[in-house]
Amino acid sequence: MNKKLPSTSRSLPIALIRAREGAMAPIRDMLANTGITEQQWRILRVLSEHGSLDSTTLADRASLLFPSLTRIAAKMREKGLITQTRDEADRRRQLIEITAKGQKFIDDHAERAALVVVGFRTRLGDDNYEKLLDLLALLDPGPRD
Repeated sequence: MNKKLPSTSRSLPIALIRAREGAMAPIRDMLANTGITEQQWRILRVLSEHGSLDSTTLADRASLLFPSLTRIAAKMREKGLITQTRDEADRRRQLIEITAKGQKFIDDHAERAALVVVGFRTRLGDDNYEKLLDLLALLDPGPRD
């Protein structure tokens, strides 16, 4: 046993992974049988909240690697959930926007997603919920908004 390392039960990276799994379980349940992945849900949520975004900004805000976004966006275009166009001012930039079908998916699942948040707030308490978000933001490598 290495005395320099904390116990795995007190390891921040391991605790964050466990917490992520706990936080994502109700989202996975919500998305089961919809044909929408967790990553696609995040993309739709970000686009619904922020409107049209360039690919780099969207990847950052949806916490995706750029190559993953490229692959996922292609599938989402095929499903009619997003559109992707070239920026007229800078032809190298791709702009991605949610479609009416993508927004309908968000709208149709907003109530259940809100109940997930209520569950977390109930479990943690409002103050701890907000404090946890603030503490996690301290570990964020860069701004998202």
